Amino acid sequence: MDAPIKVEIEEGIALLTMNRPETRNPLDPEMQDALLDTLSALDAGQEVRVAILTGAGTAFCAGGNVRRMGEAASGPKERTPAQARGYYRWGIQRIPRLLETLELPVIAAVNGPAMGAGCDLACMCDLRIAAESARFAESFVKLGIIPGDGGAWLLPRVVGFAKASEMALTGDALSAQEALAAGLVSRVVPDAELIPAAKALAARIAANPPQAVRMARRLLREAWNNRLDTVLEMSSAMQAVAHTTDDHKEALAAMREKRKPSFKGA
Repeated sequence: MDAPIKVEIEEGIALLTMNRPETRNPLDPEMQDALLDTLSALDAGQEVRVAILTGAGTAFCAGGNVRRMGEAASGPKERTPAQARGYYRWGIQRIPRLLETLELPVIAAVNGPAMGAGCDLACMCDLRIAAESARFAESFVKLGIIPGDGGAWLLPRVVGFAKASEMALTGDALSAQEALAAGLVSRVVPDAELIPAAKALAARIAANPPQAVRMARRLLREAWNNRLDTVLEMSSAMQAVAHTTDDHKEALAAMREKRKPSFKGA
């Protein structure tokens, strides 16, 4: 069987394709491990400046593996509450924790349905672009469960409390255009144009000084959860570092000399 995630790197942009189209790319343990390993490795290196996450086939991500859920719920070795808690804490909850602490920007290119944890996975990314065939649903309630992956924290920060409540309590799906109106995605494009549009956006990010991009990404994430005075303190520390980089000097020189800058990440 092919690896759960297909990785293609070109000009500082990594295209990560969840590669289980026959099961609609569920976030089962194998996919979770692959996401964690791949994103951690890319974040630790300097070659990649932006990552794009998408799904193979007709779905972005179906969320949990419903077949495995059924087996766990009715099998002879049904999990105890304590075991289920550990299953989430040391399973899927590792993904929002990692994406919260990454410095590498991640764009979700939502090529089809993003259901349950798949919707939340898109919310974990920094930016979201949708194909016209994309659909989004916080559909846990329809299975008699709740967002165990952090969706109750993620979704309101993306679409606001009222819309997040509507999505979570009804479990109903949004079309791509409805997701755009709700602020869940920043753009909707024809299906065939999704990856080119995501790559074009990634290229605009990758064209900037990579250390400044990484620090800006971290600062934005920290600003979600901290007081203004804390964020100001972090901003001054990061800005002090940014002012000493060669890329900052190169940006100023290129502006003076009216030429295109060449950023090295130093």
